[in-house]
Amino acid sequence: MIQKNAYAAYNNSKILTATPAELTLMLYDGAIRFVNMGIAAIEKGEVENAHNSIMKAEHIVIEFQTSLDHKYPVSKDFDVVYTYLIRRLRDANLKKDPEILKEVLKHLRTMRDTWKEVMEKTANGTKTEGSAQVS
Repeated sequence: MIQKNAYAAYNNSKILTATPAELTLMLYDGAIRFVNMGIAAIEKGEVENAHNSIMKAEHIVIEFQTSLDHKYPVSKDFDVVYTYLIRRLRDANLKKDPEILKEVLKHLRTMRDTWKEVMEKTANGTKTEGSAQVS
């Protein structure tokens, strides 16, 4: 019990001290983790666990979509991608189809990896000399 509380305190501290860029990365990692959990639950025949995991991934993608800053032209592209991922997550949940989830997983991993590259090139999302801030 003490170990669980210590782990929870560590995770809470990690979230509270994270930069916006790090929080975004954590959300991508969470969505990927929940999609993986959904795949595993489907393969085990655990319908309720699959549903719950897929819904958690969907909620993260919805959060990404609703937090888009539409003053940047690229936000339209991200909006289209997020709409597609949400639709595919819903299809996968309805059909309990792990292949659809594997497709979503591929897209999420690509987006997460790209985000990590952006973080590395911009000093973890903070503005550096001669670079634009990532938000």
